[in-house]
Amino acid sequence: MMERLPQLILILGVFLTALASVDANVKSVFVFGDDQFDPGNNRFIKNCTFQANFRPYGSSFFYYPTGRFTNGRTIADFIAQFLGIKFQRPYQDVHRQLPKDRRKGFPQNGLNFASGGSGLLQGTNKDKVVTSIQAQLQQFHSLISHKRLHKNQIEKSLFLLGSGGNDIFSYFLLHGTSKITIPRTYVHAMLKEVARFTSQIYKYGGRRFVFFSIGPIGCIPGRVLIRGASTNHCNDQMNSMVEYYNAGLKSLVYKIPVMYPGAIGVFGSMHDTTMKYHNNPESYGFADVTHACCGDGPLNGMLQCGLKGYKMCVNPDGHFFWDYFHPSEHTYGLISKDFWAGGNEDIWPMNLKTLAYNITSP
Repeated sequence: MMERLPQLILILGVFLTALASVDANVKSVFVFGDDQFDPGNNRFIKNCTFQANFRPYGSSFFYYPTGRFTNGRTIADFIAQFLGIKFQRPYQDVHRQLPKDRRKGFPQNGLNFASGGSGLLQGTNKDKVVTSIQAQLQQFHSLISHKRLHKNQIEKSLFLLGSGGNDIFSYFLLHGTSKITIPRTYVHAMLKEVARFTSQIYKYGGRRFVFFSIGPIGCIPGRVLIRGASTNHCNDQMNSMVEYYNAGLKSLVYKIPVMYPGAIGVFGSMHDTTMKYHNNPESYGFADVTHACCGDGPLNGMLQCGLKGYKMCVNPDGHFFWDYFHPSEHTYGLISKDFWAGGNEDIWPMNLKTLAYNITSP
């Protein structure tokens, strides 16, 4: 570690120099990813079968289903609130309402392209007609090509990417838990898509990147859908694959200031941050970090919330998990606070508040 210290200091210096050159606070966010960030894009996609557009989704905050895969706000929503801007609208919704021949009405607070069920790999849940990261990038580029989106806004925006969990879950759903060796080529293919995403957004003018690692999906209630998975403890094989991917993602973030001059990247550790809640639940207001609040079957993980036969807990805030795959709004709120103002154990090499504001600001 000591031999890397000079390099770490140099890279931190690059980060701080880039931040110091920015005068304006961030007022625009572009979000890309999967169901943990989808604000309702899937409900506008014809024939998409990966949905959360029915009750009781959204019941704790919006009081109606918005298409978000939780009972309230997501991390992207909380970040928008911290920035003092409105929630980013779903791209699919805005796309249908934009005038054909002028930019009037384009949201100045950014857009959310995330699609529930999607992955970093194009084939992940393709049969469910979700929008892959590659297609989300194409949607973003199309706005630039048609002059709906200007470089000035892009340069001053945050770019969030949260994806990969569906790729890993789909792998185990296909192969079961009999495979012990981490499929490195599969993970490398995922990381290659992150690198491609970064390169493209940088080319379009993006300079502030936020990459969210994958959480411990081997602990989700929905693991009971995996052949051979235990209900008594987390799936170590899935979590090992997650950790391998996360290490590769952090390495990519580490190289950003060198590979992309003027760019800043941060790594939000979903895995480590959420595990501290798991390991000390009462301190964070959780009565249950194992079972989903809403669903049915073992761990409430066999049936999606809202489908016929589902059961729902009395206090969603007391549960880490809202449904068989997704955290509750309370969990997302805790994660968001740690990413916004936390230390390097949660987000590296700086928190989102530092990234979003000039470092000389109070």
